Order: sequence, then structure tokens, then C-alpha cells
Amino acid sequence: MTKLQTITLGFVLLFSSLSFAQDTKPEEVKNIMKKVADWQIEHFRDAFTYENPHHPLDWTNGALYVGMVKWAEMAEDDTYYVWLKTIGELNDWKLHSRTYHADDHTVGQFYLDLYKKFGDKKMLNPTQEQFNFILYHPANTSLKWQSPYHQSRWNWCDALFMSPPVWAKLYNITGELKYLDFMMTEFKATTDFLFDKDENLYYRDESYMGKLDNGTKIFWSRGNGWVFAGLANIMNELDPKSDEYQYFKGLFEKMAAKLLKIQTPEGHWAMSLLGQEFYPTPETSGTSFYVYGLAWGINHGILDKKTYGPAVDKAWKALVGHVNKEGMLGYVQPIGAAPGKAWPDKTEVYGAGAFLSAGTEVYKLYGGK
Repeated sequence: MTKLQTITLGFVLLFSSLSFAQDTKPEEVKNIMKKVADWQIEHFRDAFTYENPHHPLDWTNGALYVGMVKWAEMAEDDTYYVWLKTIGELNDWKLHSRTYHADDHTVGQFYLDLYKKFGDKKMLNPTQEQFNFILYHPANTSLKWQSPYHQSRWNWCDALFMSPPVWAKLYNITGELKYLDFMMTEFKATTDFLFDKDENLYYRDESYMGKLDNGTKIFWSRGNGWVFAGLANIMNELDPKSDEYQYFKGLFEKMAAKLLKIQTPEGHWAMSLLGQEFYPTPETSGTSFYVYGLAWGINHGILDKKTYGPAVDKAWKALVGHVNKEGMLGYVQPIGAAPGKAWPDKTEVYGAGAFLSAGTEVYKLYGGK
């Protein structure tokens, strides 16, 4: 091949890999993210699934904070950091009430992200103290569903978003291997129990194993979204050359390949991942987590841009189409544990958090700095 042919081929490959994003500008991504973030802060105490507002330290809000702190980093406006710091200060930087339950660890992610930025020990100490207690008093419960004290360990797939990234962040901050080792042991135990190696997807929990919905295995979209986004958040804290990173990378690649195959023609992922014909309604929380993970994978050189970029673009445009003129993200499935229903005029805080996480990576993918 001549030098001219090599250069020409390079340009062809470059433009073919970028062509999917040429009609969406980074500033458009940033603008819609701001709209969603501002609306959600204004409606922070509104409840959509139940009658009463969520506790500020509940996992629902924890997932919002995970996305909001990512948005704050790129917003060029301290408003969002001030809002997050206020929440931490009002709650003395403590985790929620249950010592072992992964859901109640979720807020630790934004506490530790703020610690990384501001270096204030009060943002770190309560989480570290509680996790030290867990290290020296580990739960010895079964991963089987509804066994005694079963949720003291990560026996439902949502948990892999909620708690493991906090352990990974503690390891990153302190350099102490005990946090990494605990996280790896428990994550592997959960994966060995819930991961279907034939489908490369996670069961929500043991109770869904062996069950069929309209003849298909039941793999809940948001449940697998929790896992997929959690993998990216964990790998953010690890050395890419480490064995631990490679373990998570392997799971991530398997899930990504499966997700690419089962994306709907409209761009979203069905609430029952293998049963899209039976669940045609869009669902934006699971889809947002997939967009976040896939875009993150491309941006970190794990996933091929030419292969996965069009899927991200299609899904992002679908998500944006479900943000109303005020900034509310619709079609967020209510709190649950299985495929169900969603509506264009109903949302939830974790949906906005997932959307903001997605936007931070889509912004970079589209050329934002």
C-alpha cells in the first residue's frame, strides 16, 4: 500500500467512526443536562413512586447524587457542588441507617468524590469508619433470596451499583488493599451466583432464576443497568493494568456485546431485555445507564467507537426525546425489581441521576472538553 493510500484509508476510517455524532454538538448535550439537573433540584422533594418524599440518604437520591456530582465537575457553575455539599452537611456525612445494606451505602459515592475535590476529612471519615466495621464484622449470610438477613450481602444485582464503587473509591483514596480485597471477594461471589454465562446478563436475584416471561428469561433492564454503570464506576478507581481492572473489563465487554445485539430499533432497551416485543414502552433509567456505560467504554478505549458509537447516538437521541420542555425526564420506571410499566409524565430521581451520568460521557464522545 502506498503512503497516499494509507493516509486516505486513515481518513476514511476516521470519518466513518465519527459520522454518527456529527449532527449533535457537545453544547447541546450540556444544555439538556443543565435543564434536567435544574429541574430535578427544583423538584428534589417531590415523590413519584410513593406518597412520601424519599429520605435524602435513600438509594434513590444516592443514584441522583452519583450523576449530579459528575455533572457538577463539568458544569462550570459551583451551584451544583454547593447543593451537594449542603446535603452532606445536613446529614453529617453519614451513610443511611442500615449498616450492611448496599442501598444505604450509595450516598458514599458522592461523599468520597467531594472528598477528592475538597480534601475535607469530615466528608470521608463516617464512611470509612462504617466500612472498617464491616471489614471486621463481615456478614456471613447466604446469597439465596429471602434467607435470614440475606441483603446484608450483595445478593441482588442492583447492589453492584450501590456499594462496590464506594469500596473502590476508599481503596483509591487510602491505598489500603483491604478495601479492594473485600470488594473483589463479594463482587465475585455475587457474579458467580447471579450472572448467566449463556446470556451475559445478571438476574435481579435468585427468585428470577428459572422463571420465564412470555417464554423468555427475565433480565430486568434497570437491574442490568445498575450493574453495567457500576462496572464503569468501579473501573474509574482502578489501575487499568491491574488484575482487578481486567476482571471487571471482561464482564463489561461481555455485557456490552450483548446490549448491542438487543437494543430496540427505537434506541432504548426494553424493560425485559430479551422480551422487547412484549415490553414496547420506552424506559429511560435502564437506557441511561447503558448509554453511560457504552459511551464510557468508548471514551476509555475499551469499546470500538465505530461499532458502538451508533448505538450510543441512537439511544441518546431517544433519551433526549423523553425530556419535556421543563426538563423532566419521562418514562422512568417506578421503583421495582422486574419489568413493568413506565409513563411519559412520570419520573424518579434515580432516572435523572442516570441521565446526568450518561450525558457526561456522551459530551466527551461528541468532542466536549
